[in-house]
Amino acid sequence: MKHISKNDIQEMNKVHRLNLINSCTGYKSANLIVTKSLSGITNVAVFSSVTHIGSNPPMLSFITRPLTVKRDTYNNIKENPYFTINHITEDIIADAHHTSASYDQKSSEFDKTKLAEEYKNDIEIPFIKNAPVQLFCKYINEYHIAENDTVMIIAQIEDIFFNENLLHKDNWLQLDRAKIVTINGLDGYALPILIDRYEYARPDVKTKSILNYGA
Repeated sequence: MKHISKNDIQEMNKVHRLNLINSCTGYKSANLIVTKSLSGITNVAVFSSVTHIGSNPPMLSFITRPLTVKRDTYNNIKENPYFTINHITEDIIADAHHTSASYDQKSSEFDKTKLAEEYKNDIEIPFIKNAPVQLFCKYINEYHIAENDTVMIIAQIEDIFFNENLLHKDNWLQLDRAKIVTINGLDGYALPILIDRYEYARPDVKTKSILNYGA
């Protein structure tokens, strides 16, 4: 097994270091976050850091990189606290990845890709059309991470939309049914396949599958 030390990491060129550290921690969620500025310009950006925080109240987080350069997602959320999170599927990964390109703030990624807007109910922020899981969220707080100058955004989930064929009777969503992808490192997209589900683990009790129970 190959061994790379902290000193080796520090001596790597930037690209090699970025690739290694971003991929060694495992697969990450793949989402498109849509925001809108006060002037009405939408922004779409790919994020691999959306993470569950809690269920009651329903909260999630994501990380935005240092604010030393323009961050349209962050700036838009500070102007308008509502945004949408949309799962990325196999058929849109090229356009989803393209949203990481740095466009002028007056340009919308909807105009630069084949991604399409979808408005629901009275929600003023668009979703990604045909995304199988769509979340409408509201910014509630942020925490500066001093160690690397990033910012953790905390948001509350206001509304959830999803394809009904993903739903099990216990309200669990089986994401692989929609070919929802994960991100491996900075630029790798993978398609996960469900293996099994297991009941709550208890000491000295044999682990039991609940996959069929939840169908």
